[in-house]
Order: sequence, then structure tokens, then C-alpha cells
Amino acid sequence: MSVKIMADSACDLPLSFYEENDAILFPLKVHINDTEYEDLQTIQPKQVYDQIRAGNLPKTSQASPAGFKEVFTELAENKQDGIYIAFSSQLSGTYQTAVMIAQQVKEDYPDFNLSIIDTKCASLGYGLVVMEAARMAKENYSKDEIIQAVQFLSEHMEHLFTVDDLDHLAKGGRVSKASAFVGGLLNIKPLLNVEDGKLVPIEKIRGKKKLLRRIIEVMKERGAAFENQIIGISHADDFETATEMKNMILEELHAKDVYISSIGAAVGSHTGPGTIAIFFLNKLPS
Repeated sequence: MSVKIMADSACDLPLSFYEENDAILFPLKVHINDTEYEDLQTIQPKQVYDQIRAGNLPKTSQASPAGFKEVFTELAENKQDGIYIAFSSQLSGTYQTAVMIAQQVKEDYPDFNLSIIDTKCASLGYGLVVMEAARMAKENYSKDEIIQAVQFLSEHMEHLFTVDDLDHLAKGGRVSKASAFVGGLLNIKPLLNVEDGKLVPIEKIRGKKKLLRRIIEVMKERGAAFENQIIGISHADDFETATEMKNMILEELHAKDVYISSIGAAVGSHTGPGTIAIFFLNKLPS
């Protein structure tokens, strides 16, 4: 493969993806009861959701600087070109750490051809970008072509999601406390999206059926050529609702395909169980 693709675990792709595509994973860290875990490698999402339900609030931290240093140095020594496709810099310090480490490695290996891209995306919205980059690398597209595709997809990726409790996002600093309205008693669910890499609540909806219907409406308003794109759905221990959403998307929007994944331990530590997220493009490459 002419280009080595790298991503962090916040893209919510399974471990098998990295193995099948010869891609490199940088796991984010999850901390529960004074124990540190590596997302996707030493902890699974279900463990995080069970801890949250038991009243334990996990904390997260960015991918290891030492991990970046090791991988970047090895690629530089082997004269291997690389692209690290990163989780939104608005939600994690991982992107900035990678840039800093890359600068250090390039001092010793000035010819090291590494690009680091801030997708401003999260979860499977970020994952869909990584999937396309990996496909292109496998098919020996040039580094410039892959970067161009990654930048286009990142810019045009829509994120729509709902959480059971906005307090999880507020406690982790992912949305403002003022935005974390409590609607559980009234069965009010928030609908959020991502704007410039940040999480922003857009409206409140009462009842699950109305919420799912509203997601379809917003997709119709914002999306483009669904028949030519793969839609992403990620869920936090709620495969049943994810499947219901998939069927609605296939039936009403005639999407080319729908890919479902579990929200990983790192992202799930902030969203909490019951989260459903939908990812699609508002414009397709010409």
C-alpha cells in the first residue's frame, strides 16, 4: 500500500476494520475507578454503559503521545507515507498532540511525508471518512487524492444524534451546561448536530416515534443523493432502535446502504447509553 492510513478509536470502527485494511489504530483512554483502559483494546462499550448505569462516570483522555511517537518514527524510518485522520479537535486534544509529535519526528526525519487532518467529525461520521480513505489506499490512489477526498467528506458530513441524558455531555464539557436541559420526566429527547466540530443541540422533541420521524425529515432537508451514499448509524447499547432507524432510512430515503456500529467506549463515556447517531453527506463528490 502506497499510503498508511491511521485513525483513532473515536471513529467507532471495529478492531477488525484495522486488521482487514492494514490501518493503524490510536486508542483513546478511558478511566473508571482509578483504572485506565485503552478504547477498543482493553475495554468494550458495554462495560462503559454498565458502569454509567451503576452510577460511575467514566473519564477519558487523549491517545498516548508515546504511541504517536513510536508509530510515526517507524513510518519515517521505513520511508512510508502516512495520513493520520483525526477526531475533531473541538472535542479532543488528540489532534494537537499528534501535530506536536509529528513535528518532533520530522526534526530527525525531515523527509517524512506525513499529513494530519482534523476531520471536525465524530463517531461513525468520522468513521465513514476513514473507511473511504482506507478503500482508496488499498486501491493505490495517490496521497494527494486521498487527502482531497478526506477533506471533502469531512466538510460535507452531517451528524444528527440524540441522547437519553444531556447531563453526560455537559459533565464532560462536550456541550454547555446551559444546553443540558433535563427532559427525562416528560419523555423529551434532544436532537443535536455537529457544527464546526462542536456539539450543538438544535431542538427538543417529545416521544421516540416523533424523534425518529423528525430525524428522517432533517435528513431529507440536508442530505443529497441518498441512493448513492452509505449512511452511518452508531448506537450506545441500543441496536434495536438503530435497526428501526436503518429500516426507515432504506424505505424512505432509498439509501445505497446503511452501516451500523456501536459507539465506542471513549465517545460513549460522554454520550451515555441509549444514544443514537446518524451520519450522511449533504453533498457528494462530483
